[in-house]
Amino acid sequence: MSADYTIAVLIPCYNEAVTIYQVVEAFKASLPTATVYVFDNNSRDGTRQIAKAAGAIVRTEPLQGKGHVVRRMFADVEADIYVLVDGDGTYDAAAAPAMIKLLTEDNLDMVTGSRSHETSEAYRFGHQLGNQALTGTVRLLFGSQISDMLSGYRVFSRRFVKSFPALAIGFETETEFTVHALELHLPVGEINTRYGSRPQGSVSKLNTIRDGIRIAKTILKLVMREKPLSFFLGSAAVFFVIGMALGIPVVWEFLETRLVPRLPTAILAACLVLLSFISVGCGLILDSVSLGRREAKRMRYLSLAAPHMDNLS
Repeated sequence: MSADYTIAVLIPCYNEAVTIYQVVEAFKASLPTATVYVFDNNSRDGTRQIAKAAGAIVRTEPLQGKGHVVRRMFADVEADIYVLVDGDGTYDAAAAPAMIKLLTEDNLDMVTGSRSHETSEAYRFGHQLGNQALTGTVRLLFGSQISDMLSGYRVFSRRFVKSFPALAIGFETETEFTVHALELHLPVGEINTRYGSRPQGSVSKLNTIRDGIRIAKTILKLVMREKPLSFFLGSAAVFFVIGMALGIPVVWEFLETRLVPRLPTAILAACLVLLSFISVGCGLILDSVSLGRREAKRMRYLSLAAPHMDNLS
């Protein structure tokens, strides 16, 4: 069935000389009709040469960061189906045909390889905890269709890839994938995939604390951008409650004594209440802007041809 489509396997790489040959070989064996692309991100360990020797088409992206690499891959590569996978050898290439089958048979735009790990070394507890917290936050805000938001193993339709804005710089790009799909109500799916440990000599580029903070900041920015009314209403509620808590005693004291001995507190309370009303106004204005941007993204998505339904039978 996948022979009806052109398939591109996209592998972003930074210093993955230990694993890249096996990763390219595994995907060429699992998807023999696919074209495998390795986009090197300033590796200094011979990753480019090894990937080329394995039979991949090798290209480079000088701007450092996975988000920059994804932006370049999505812009430069043309295909009907895109398989995005890390070059560290932790993801199971044998799962790719099933992921593509789900995408094509159900006419989906994104299928995520939800990680199932067999050892604690494969998926450290700190990474699990951070993923669960961040995934739970996004599910609460945007929907409940994704269980592994930070998985680096995805299959996309051409519609998704060519309408994806790709604004992230680093590992927070996975968060953008998920929010883009949920915000536009795109059809998505998941398949459990085996997640293994890195081989000896391969070093993870992920820093749990640094990248966790970066992803959390990305989520906050996405909430402000995609759901500004909710964000500013929450801010307004906080300002209003604090302002009233500070202001009511001052007002009560004035009613009893006709004096305002705590003038700075009164001014602060009035400013906070005023700020709460300003926040509501900002939320209403930005919500209209967000709606216009969402409509523009949806129209861009709809302007791209859908897969031919006769290929799905």
